Amino acid sequence: MSEFIPPAKPIIGDEEREAVDRVLRSGMVAQGPEVAAFESEFSAHFVQGRPVVAVNSGTSGLHLGLLAAGVGPGDEVIVPSFTFAATGNSVALTGATPVFADIEPETFTLDPAAVAAAITPRTRGILPVHLYGHPARMRELSAIAEKHGVALYEDAAQAHGASLDGTPVGAFGVFAMFSLYPTKNMTSGEGGMVSTATEEIARGVRLLRNQGMERQYENEVIGFNARMTDIHAAIGRVQLTKVDAWTRTRRQNAAFLDANLRGVVVPAVADGAVHVYHQYTVRVPEDRDGFVRALREEHQVGSGVYYPIPNHRLPSLAPFAPGLDLPETERAAGEVVSLPVHPSLSAADLDRIVTAVDAVAGAGS
Repeated sequence: MSEFIPPAKPIIGDEEREAVDRVLRSGMVAQGPEVAAFESEFSAHFVQGRPVVAVNSGTSGLHLGLLAAGVGPGDEVIVPSFTFAATGNSVALTGATPVFADIEPETFTLDPAAVAAAITPRTRGILPVHLYGHPARMRELSAIAEKHGVALYEDAAQAHGASLDGTPVGAFGVFAMFSLYPTKNMTSGEGGMVSTATEEIARGVRLLRNQGMERQYENEVIGFNARMTDIHAAIGRVQLTKVDAWTRTRRQNAAFLDANLRGVVVPAVADGAVHVYHQYTVRVPEDRDGFVRALREEHQVGSGVYYPIPNHRLPSLAPFAPGLDLPETERAAGEVVSLPVHPSLSAADLDRIVTAVDAVAGAGS
């Protein structure tokens, strides 16, 4: 039997282990010089030198970014329902109301027309997700935000290195969050990064991540413990030296799949967009779950369904969206499958994926 091809595979090498050992030997393992260096290097690498603040998770990054931007009770923030629950959760955790809008079918990101229709006098901001590594429609969303006098934020959890019209994701909004979870395009083991448009917002996130203080025992606001450790930052700093090569490989793997897959709808890429393929997500209009099962059981090819239950139908978030109808979100939730695209795939793996997908799609037609 062929070896199983996993849908994702974190890459942790000797350099990362050596970096952790270096920190452990130093005796300084909490937030310290490694975190500061990682923030500076991440800023220069991904977001054109914007202020960047490291935190202990992507979800913390969204939550603290929203709080630092002034979002709170009485406010509404427009978000997609077709995303991981952390996006809507983070809005709700501030005391604000997540308002779910539909997606466009091509890129799975917020539909600007749906966003415009969801604006109310309580709207404080718009929080698009650069889903799967494809940038959201930032031109149109920026225009809507400007027209209505509301803020634009970014969930770039899956989109390290993606860009639109030459501007990197993470450099559009008042703040942006990048996740460093193990399966992301780069990792720190666990963690998140918040890029900010101003030093004022950055300082707000720094205060909130550290019990409300920049100087010990001089607590200025009510805060959290959302710090990144130097151990995690050391891993992230090494990964930062490798992520560009991994992204090139992801894009090459995606190009091979684009050129060879039959029987499924391959991912679209918008004009001016650079897709970094955190996930390579196809549509299977008929019996998606049977397709996934056959790939795994008959061909030993893993895949993932991100996301089978839209946020507005989750028990946790449904109370914010009574009676809401989001047809493109529902259709995507029933059709999407993410195929392996990670940098560890060999040429033989890619051939097997194509053969398996074509065989299963053909059998189902």
